[in-house]
Amino acid sequence: MTTKPKKGFDYVQDPHIEARKAKKPVVAKDVVDGPKSLNEKLGLGITKRVGTMWAAYAFFALTLVSLPSVLMKGDPVQIVAWIAQTFLQLVLLPIIIVGQNIQAASAEKRAILTYEDAAAVLEEAIKIQKHLDHQDKYLEHLVDRLEKLEASKPKTK
Repeated sequence: MTTKPKKGFDYVQDPHIEARKAKKPVVAKDVVDGPKSLNEKLGLGITKRVGTMWAAYAFFALTLVSLPSVLMKGDPVQIVAWIAQTFLQLVLLPIIIVGQNIQAASAEKRAILTYEDAAAVLEEAIKIQKHLDHQDKYLEHLVDRLEKLEASKPKTK
C-alpha cells in the first residue's frame, strides 16, 4: 500500500518582510536630525565645529601662544607637559574627530550596501519560493496522473 504524499506547501510570508520594504536604511543623518534637547543640540553643534581641520589649525595656533614662555624656562618637565597637555590634546582632538567622521561615513556606506544586498537576497528568496510553488503544483499534477494510471491498471494477485 502506498501512502499518499501531502499535497502542496503553504508558504506564509513573514510579516516583517512587507514592513521592511516600507522602511529605508537608518543612516546617521536620520538619527541626528531627530528632535533634540538643548544639551544635545549644543553638544552636536560643538562636535561638528571642533571636528574639522580648521579647528585643528586654530588650536595649533592657540598652542603656540604659550610655547615661547615654556621654551624660555628651559625646564624639560614643563616642555614635556606642554607637549602632552597643550599641543597633543588641543591639536589631536579635532583631527581624531575628523578621522572618526570619515570612518563613520565609510561604515554608513557599507551598512547601506549591506541593507541593499539583504533586500536583493530577500527578493531572490521570494522568487525561489514562487518557483517552488509552481514546481509543487506540477508535481501534484504528475502524482494525480500516476494515481489515475494505477487505479485504471488491472489488479493482479
